[in-house]
Amino acid sequence: MRRTALTTAALSAAVLLTACSADEGPGTSAAPKASATRAKPISPTERLAQLVITKGDISGKAVADVGDDFVFAESPDDVTVDKPACAPLAYAMNQLPLGDPTADLTRYVSDGIKGAATYITLTTYADGAAERTMAELSKAIDACGDGFTAKAEDSASAYDSVTSEEPVAPAGDETIAFRSTMTFSGASHTLHTQAVRRADVIAVYFSVNGLAIANAQPSDGKLSTEVVKAQNRQLG
Repeated sequence: MRRTALTTAALSAAVLLTACSADEGPGTSAAPKASATRAKPISPTERLAQLVITKGDISGKAVADVGDDFVFAESPDDVTVDKPACAPLAYAMNQLPLGDPTADLTRYVSDGIKGAATYITLTTYADGAAERTMAELSKAIDACGDGFTAKAEDSASAYDSVTSEEPVAPAGDETIAFRSTMTFSGASHTLHTQAVRRADVIAVYFSVNGLAIANAQPSDGKLSTEVVKAQNRQLG
């Protein structure tokens, strides 16, 4: 609760008067300490909920939760990768948390039925873990240039190539970006991913044109610069 200037002044005066009366002579008791109610610290999950963008942060786009029917896997534990070194890439491109976070949250922003969707996965970490997680992601990009395959239950995603690229909007303390390619029903698709670390929070952005994939039409689902910049601002 925010104190008014009058309440704060009154409390200060009360403390001052008590202190003066304590100095009037021997045997008087010490001035009581003013009590203050400390704000309850927010949890990592609550913190991410405050950081993620909402519809009010961007114009003309829908911001929504990712439904359970459209997830590749419920957790990283459900994913197997033919090349273990490539696991961070599989997680980043399937809205799964990287490393060992204290909390994670995912939203997606639609550019319209014919455009690409940009997914945002936020994670927060204990001291030092965010930096290590970004380093592991960078190593995976270097190690998996010729592609890999990720599987979860009855689903499988085969990526033909992985290549570093310039980020659409560098920000925070460090930024990593890469593109990957995959072939589905004879059509080639290019996917884009960017990770931004700000202190102990990492934002992973991933874009894909799902409609084009479903219709077996070639696609290059580029990240929305507007969405990435809007979320970057939220990170500070």
